[in-house]
Amino acid sequence: MVSSERLRVLSAAQVRAVLTASGFDADPAVLRSGVATYRLVYRTIDPHGRASTASGLLALPDTDTRRLRVVSYTHGTEIARADAPSTATDLAADGWGQAPALTYAAAGFAAAAPDYLGLGVGPGPHPWMDVPSEVSAALDLLRATRAFAASQGRTVDPRVLVTGFSQGASAATGLATALRTGADASLRLAALAPVSGAYDWRSVELPALLDGRVEWPYGVAYTAYLLVAFNRLHHLYDSPAEVFRDPSVEALFDGEHSGPRFVAGLPASLDALLTPHGAELLRHPRGRFAAALAVADATCSTPPGPAPVRLYVGGADTQVPRANSEHCRAALRGHGVDASIVDLGAGVDHLGSNRAGTAAAVRWFLTSGGPR
Repeated sequence: MVSSERLRVLSAAQVRAVLTASGFDADPAVLRSGVATYRLVYRTIDPHGRASTASGLLALPDTDTRRLRVVSYTHGTEIARADAPSTATDLAADGWGQAPALTYAAAGFAAAAPDYLGLGVGPGPHPWMDVPSEVSAALDLLRATRAFAASQGRTVDPRVLVTGFSQGASAATGLATALRTGADASLRLAALAPVSGAYDWRSVELPALLDGRVEWPYGVAYTAYLLVAFNRLHHLYDSPAEVFRDPSVEALFDGEHSGPRFVAGLPASLDALLTPHGAELLRHPRGRFAAALAVADATCSTPPGPAPVRLYVGGADTQVPRANSEHCRAALRGHGVDASIVDLGAGVDHLGSNRAGTAAAVRWFLTSGGPR
């Protein structure tokens, strides 16, 4: 750990008010505790294995409990570094980035939510959908959490409960694999509950983007983000003009654009976004691009173990097709892992699945050896 900063202390009633304002479940029978939140800055590695730093949010229950169960929550896609869990400042206007962590902490868990590389106060651009660096950022935040808890006279249980939403869902399945394969001998996977993940880009998510099933602005945004982020790591093109009709689109991904400014800069359709070469690259990935997608799509190929797995999906999710979770379940079962899909409801869309999935996961975690 490099540094820690206390952000705020909320009573149980204040936590429930923030969650209610953000549309998250605020059941007082589940969320009984006040919460203290902290920004941790900690050492980690970048996508090339070089030393770096990252930041993350740690939310602790305001209780006398000395030994805490830990929930790792990996968040969904953010554009602006200021919107990451540890740097979102206005809870009344934007409790979204912190709501899941507040939920788990108010239920009695220690909640560790990495900002990822390049978001929050970490250096450099954000390597979106780069699962290896998402996993190392999450794992190193768990280590920093252990160190911080010790400085507060508390200990953490080595059995980690893992969840995440959207981008963070595949980060969560990747972290589960790392824990099951001994990435840290002092930590192990207790349960896995990812929500609405794009676990299969090659066979499910890319086709859905290209045929228009993912509505604007999300389809255009995800397509552009994928090309920009993967080009930074894997050199897919020499100039943005090769893949984007308007090369200035690349500048939207500088980490400084707010959501409204970002959306205002997007083209009106995929046809307006992509050159013929860009569209061909996505329809028939080859070489470095295909290899990078294979890494992103391998997170459900986890070794067997006793930890239970639930994959949460929204019945009305038009951003991440359900087939992603079906393919993940098949891969998990093919490796001897008993995984189930939990449908959160016919009317639950992608963003709604974060709310409903958090409510479902916290109750499941409480029955899986939680603090109650």
